[in-house]
Amino acid sequence: MNKLEELSKEISYALRHAPWEYELEIDQEGWVPVEQLLDALHKAEKWKNIGEADLKEMIEKSEKKRHELKDGRIRAFYGHSIPMKILKEEKMPPDILYHGTARRFLESISENGLLPQSRQYVHLSQDIETAKKVGKRHDNKPCILIIDAKKAWNEGIKFYLGNEKVWLADTIPSRYIKMM
Repeated sequence: MNKLEELSKEISYALRHAPWEYELEIDQEGWVPVEQLLDALHKAEKWKNIGEADLKEMIEKSEKKRHELKDGRIRAFYGHSIPMKILKEEKMPPDILYHGTARRFLESISENGLLPQSRQYVHLSQDIETAKKVGKRHDNKPCILIIDAKKAWNEGIKFYLGNEKVWLADTIPSRYIKMM
């Protein structure tokens, strides 16, 4: 399989099946900012040098026409196994949520809590396995953080249901975070 085919498969997986593993925020029509996708891909050594021109070439040369690029955004045409819309409806979260992160971010998290960084929201996982997968995109031995979501919710922190595996929050102050 050539590099463009491999890239197409990776992007298809990210956009169609597991956007939470890549911390992507998909809008109601399935679009993701190209910059956000590239940022996620660059975390893997294999895709460190991929740019928007590579995405265009991948789309142009693909026989299956799986993706569309427009106005700085990209989406998969079909084959989604996820709900297409990340709802930003405020909802009471489960008592405990998880966040997988790189060890190098722990000091900053203990000082500042979890911040959305370049994203609109902090992404939290409903289960440890998903948190590990997300964390492994940043570190081969990620730390799993336990979020006391019930206490945070009761004290006014807003949570939003992302999809069946992901919850979103504006920020999570460090007092609600414990290391696993």
